[in-house]
Amino acid sequence: MKTVKITNPGEVEVVDIQKPAIGDGDVLLRIKHVGFCGSDLNTFLGRNPMVKMPVIPGHEIGAVIEETGKNVPETLAKGMNVTVNPYTNCGKCASCRNGRVNACRDNETLGVQRNGAMTEYIVLPWQKVIPAENLSTRECALIEPMSVGFHAVARGSVTDNDTVMVIGCGMIGMGAVVRAALRGATVIAVDLDDEKLDLARQIGAAYTINSKTENVHERLQALTAGFGPDVVIEAVGSPATYVMAVDEVSFTGRVVCIGYAKSEVAFQTKYFVQKELDIRGSRNALPADFVAVIRYLNRGNCPVESLVTRVVSPEQAGTALQEWSENPGKVFRIMVEF
Repeated sequence: MKTVKITNPGEVEVVDIQKPAIGDGDVLLRIKHVGFCGSDLNTFLGRNPMVKMPVIPGHEIGAVIEETGKNVPETLAKGMNVTVNPYTNCGKCASCRNGRVNACRDNETLGVQRNGAMTEYIVLPWQKVIPAENLSTRECALIEPMSVGFHAVARGSVTDNDTVMVIGCGMIGMGAVVRAALRGATVIAVDLDDEKLDLARQIGAAYTINSKTENVHERLQALTAGFGPDVVIEAVGSPATYVMAVDEVSFTGRVVCIGYAKSEVAFQTKYFVQKELDIRGSRNALPADFVAVIRYLNRGNCPVESLVTRVVSPEQAGTALQEWSENPGKVFRIMVEF
């Protein structure tokens, strides 16, 4: 079966591998759409320390159930459109014992610590398969990245009393904008790109700030009556945006960190104490976050076509990654269609 594999930094091949066999408790999925995310781009660029090459990328999945094994519940049936929870959890570490399986110490995500779904068929335990019958497989492939943003909003304990600043309007940041708006918060979206900011307004942001052309601090002070936002969600992963989050959040505010900064970050730690901040990490997503995204997409008012920048064939995957690396600011999601 046709499979996309990243073999070395900057090298992508389409190879033929054997179709997987199904076992008890397993589901065979026919892959239709798989999204490339930032971790896949970093793998392609040789900047992902968690990956051992060669690797099959892909954990943002839209698929159709091809076959179910024995002992699979009847709620999963042949022909259903589904997505996948791509994370593993050991059940024994502190995170798992506390019910936060998304942050499992020994997690292995599809396409990162283990081979992913950028192939024609994949077999998974039924517990990892999430039905989304009313959605297209293209929409299904958007569920996982949006769920990461949804989870960050949950980590921030966002309510309708809050003003929430989301730094970074990529796919995950967009998920945070949507979820915060659905919870009734006033959302301020910050990015360098006006097109992304326009889209953030479409999906729920009340205000936008272009941090390249505007003074972020002055705008925030004006928008929040001098208090600063109650919650800041950092969805970029750069030292500058981490510092911005701590500097701009209100006294007694919450900072939620999604992005991985690739170098050390220097903080004025006095703000941690003076503001009595809650600084929280946010990793992956919980099953409830996937369900919430599916409910949102089923409303039918998400601008899906605007979120999908490009759909390519497996043979075009390498070229698409190369072009994305050359102009990363203009891409929401690239999908590979099988």
